[in-house]
Amino acid sequence: MITHLNFAKGFRGGERQTQLLIMELSKRGYRQRVLVRHNALLVKRLEGIENLEIIPISKPYIGHLSKLKGSSILHAHETKAAQFAFFAHLFYAIPYIITRRVDNPISNNFFNRQIYKQSFRTVALSLAIKHELMKISEQIAIEIIPSASSGLKSDAQKVEEIQKRFEGKFLLANIAELQNKQKGQYYLIEAMKRLQTTHPDIHLLLIGKGEDRIDYEAQAKGLDNITFEGFVDNVGDYLHAIKLFVFPSLNEGLGSILLDVMEHGVAIVASNVGGIPDIITHNQNGLLVAPKDSDALYQAIITLHEEPHLRAQLAQEALKKSSDFSAEAMCERYLKIYKEML
Repeated sequence: MITHLNFAKGFRGGERQTQLLIMELSKRGYRQRVLVRHNALLVKRLEGIENLEIIPISKPYIGHLSKLKGSSILHAHETKAAQFAFFAHLFYAIPYIITRRVDNPISNNFFNRQIYKQSFRTVALSLAIKHELMKISEQIAIEIIPSASSGLKSDAQKVEEIQKRFEGKFLLANIAELQNKQKGQYYLIEAMKRLQTTHPDIHLLLIGKGEDRIDYEAQAKGLDNITFEGFVDNVGDYLHAIKLFVFPSLNEGLGSILLDVMEHGVAIVASNVGGIPDIITHNQNGLLVAPKDSDALYQAIITLHEEPHLRAQLAQEALKKSSDFSAEAMCERYLKIYKEML
């Protein structure tokens, strides 16, 4: 019995990856359980998956350790889940693995060192995450397994509707939480201020919600080349409708949305930070720019606006590379670890 642990409240990249892995394991006939936070958005996304038992729990999570009895393997998909798995290992000797999805520094204390050292394997999405793990202990067994693309579908009619709304525009998009501390949209908006004067046909869609939306709207006041689209369910339709994807993150464990963009054959401009260079090679399958550099973003956008052959070449190479990041490939690599654990 494989038991997954994910106590996130919302539904972001890590939860999407948890869902993709569970779905792939289900297709292969594996029996699974998942412990999730009560009322978490992940619950609705997992409903209806065969051979899966969903167990919502509430705080304090430690009081629900007994629900893990009968588990052969624990897979912790985020930090609170890793702590929970560690205690489960102490009480019931159940082996566990951790997937570390962010490249934030880890507090180097005894408790954290034990959590990762006792893990059978810690999976890092990128080299940047691996380096952070090694800072707290070189005794951690680390393996790099990147995220998977989501296989997002598109509807031709909805794609046409989006394109008609912005007819005559060179459409670019950013899809992320609206939060400057990590996602850096402030610098993209600054670039759009210049582009409104020099290239008025370029139009940005900011897709997502977040704590900095009000500040961003104030920053963009008076600009008619930015649309705040909000949260959308039909991300695939937007990826099919745009010409360019811009990802000005300040830090990023990997940036799994980029895998979906690549799968749709869209050219990418992204920050050269975190795990992004693991999947985007500058001038090969995208353009990388320094973080917090509005001028670099401005120049990169203009380059791909004015050089359609380069844009098409980068998009084609990105599409080719996307096959390395399928959910099937990710699942096979996790299965190899599970089998070693047993």
